Amino acid sequence: MNLWEIFVGIILGMVEGLTEFAPVSSTGHMIIVDDLLLKTKELFSPEAANTFKVVIQLGSILAVIIVFKDRFINLLGLTKAARESVDSSNRLELKQVIVALLPAGVLGFLFEDYIDEHLFSINTVVFGLIIGAVLMLVADFFRPARPKAETVDQVTYKQAISIGLFQCLSLWPGFSRSGSTISGGVLMGLSHRAASDFTFIMAVPIMLGASSISLIKNWQYFTLADLPFFIAGFITAFVFALISIRFFLKLINKIKLVPFAIYRIVLAAVIYFVFL
Repeated sequence: MNLWEIFVGIILGMVEGLTEFAPVSSTGHMIIVDDLLLKTKELFSPEAANTFKVVIQLGSILAVIIVFKDRFINLLGLTKAARESVDSSNRLELKQVIVALLPAGVLGFLFEDYIDEHLFSINTVVFGLIIGAVLMLVADFFRPARPKAETVDQVTYKQAISIGLFQCLSLWPGFSRSGSTISGGVLMGLSHRAASDFTFIMAVPIMLGASSISLIKNWQYFTLADLPFFIAGFITAFVFALISIRFFLKLINKIKLVPFAIYRIVLAAVIYFVFL
């Protein structure tokens, strides 16, 4: 393992951390950085590269857990106050998160192989980037004049299941999980911050489950020689995801989704003209 390979791991971890939870599609960025600039396919086997992508995704997930640690502790009933609480009408419950996870979880389980074999192409990613951008513009221009839920604790079961249905769109590569769910939440009457909080919270179990399954499938391709590459990517993804999430949550109520939609369209154009 040489310094260049560690550098590649750092760059890919940085891209993963900065884009995984922003509504800009981490897949689209990975296509540009990985295939065009770093040529990791020439450095590692496809199996090792896939395992690495799972590892850096776990780094991003850890960042979300750190940011929302108090929220997860309450959701799991790990504090005395949460266990003794009778009135749950004024706080988010684990049942609402589970309800939101079901649609995409079921579809992802049923069609995982088909998605991996037929939908991961540059054409489909470009399409996902553009249609996702349109959804975000629609969400910003047609959202309710006054949010029904200013905070994530005001999310109803109806809103939760609706956001879960919007998350199904993210199974299409390039659409973006956060882009689809935040847009869906805004259209259902959540503030941009409440929709973002709910998106990040529900991302942890579904991403953790999918990443764990992928890691188990590809574990035999892990070698000690690749360990510095994996460690560099994991740590970098964690650090940059931590920075990205905190920065995004502070700004989202002010800037809304339009800037991200414009950025996605520009990114789709770049990928189209460079690769197609």
